[in-house]
Amino acid sequence: MRPVRVGICGLGTVGGGTFNVLKRNAEEIERRAGRGIEVAQIALRSRNPQCEIGDTPITNDVFEVANNPDVDVVIELIGGYTVARDLVLKAIDNGKHVVTANKALIAVHGNEIFARAREKGVIVAFEAAVAGGIPVIKAIREGLAGNRINWLVGIINGTGNFILSEMREKGRAFDDVLKEAQALGYAEADPTFDVEGIDAAHKLTILASIAFGIPLQFDKAYTEGITQLTTADVGYAEALGYRIKHLGVARRTEEGIELRVHPTLIPADCLIANVNGVMNAVMVNGDAAGSTLYYGAGAGMEPTASSVVADLVDVVRALTTDPENRVPHLAFQPEALSDHPILPIEACESAYYLRIHAKDHPGVLAQVASILSARGINIESIMQKEAEEQDGLVPMILVTHRVREAQINEAIAALEALEGVTGKVVRIRVEQLN
Repeated sequence: MRPVRVGICGLGTVGGGTFNVLKRNAEEIERRAGRGIEVAQIALRSRNPQCEIGDTPITNDVFEVANNPDVDVVIELIGGYTVARDLVLKAIDNGKHVVTANKALIAVHGNEIFARAREKGVIVAFEAAVAGGIPVIKAIREGLAGNRINWLVGIINGTGNFILSEMREKGRAFDDVLKEAQALGYAEADPTFDVEGIDAAHKLTILASIAFGIPLQFDKAYTEGITQLTTADVGYAEALGYRIKHLGVARRTEEGIELRVHPTLIPADCLIANVNGVMNAVMVNGDAAGSTLYYGAGAGMEPTASSVVADLVDVVRALTTDPENRVPHLAFQPEALSDHPILPIEACESAYYLRIHAKDHPGVLAQVASILSARGINIESIMQKEAEEQDGLVPMILVTHRVREAQINEAIAALEALEGVTGKVVRIRVEQLN
């Protein structure tokens, strides 16, 4: 059979890595795919010095690739929402398969894109959209297909994980580490998507859809960043036997699906608590397999390219397959997606770490305990740091048992109104992961 011809849109970090891997491993890839794969055209803004593209045809118009009759598969690596959406839909309308690494595109426009792809009988593959080189989408969609997934949690943003790792290991302040992350290229000049949890929420939305068979619903994901965390909180968590990680959490409950990204205390001896630096990891709990962990590079030139090329190989293998018998985009047959509601954060249940600055007066602790007890909140552990008294205020650290968010919010409001308490109560969720 003739080689499959692909068009690469975007020759930046991931696009350059994809081109290099396809060129370097061409023979191995052909042995796996059953057919050769050739790059027929590249759309780029500027040349990538890390790629020797030779006489491969180039253009600066991505839609020229989507309309090229010699291109069988369009690889979308330009990022963003608007142009990328138009490009992918144009490629689909032209009967071309699509491979993308664009998590924002899939999380926000995936329902529309997959419906159009099904109409046209083409594949949209997106393994590289979540956790870079870790094949976690394939693991959930295919490897765990016999399981009812109970929950999954993920460290799915390397920038946030690098910052928290440096704060814990070296006692550095958030702002200081963020500047280094930007200098190293881990964080953008505007780091909002990384440090406020938006990037992780894009990825969690995709994982939850595949795990639970629900439509993509990014607009219902709760997001909370790490900008307010201090080295004190990181140290107190350590003293209590926990690590703070910026987690994406998706959990099936009888009332609906929890979909949330926020700083989280997890036991220090848990495997995922020991994922440091810019690495990513996803833990998935299924009723048959139990808990499984997927770990590796969550970004980077060739790790992400690895997932792009793996998707491309899958597309090539499936070219002769009846579209109705292919692996569904979101793991479940489109007509079988469920309408489980996404729970508002107030209805989600968790244990909580609370840091309270209280006056060093008799009876304050009793008042705090009374406020929590009146709202059905039990205390698991408590720690007072008299040695860290400042201006007559002593940090009081509490870890509660599991309660609904609405209960803890009500309790925090009452605590902040207490005469013996000064300033805001710091609240971080706690997950035992069992």
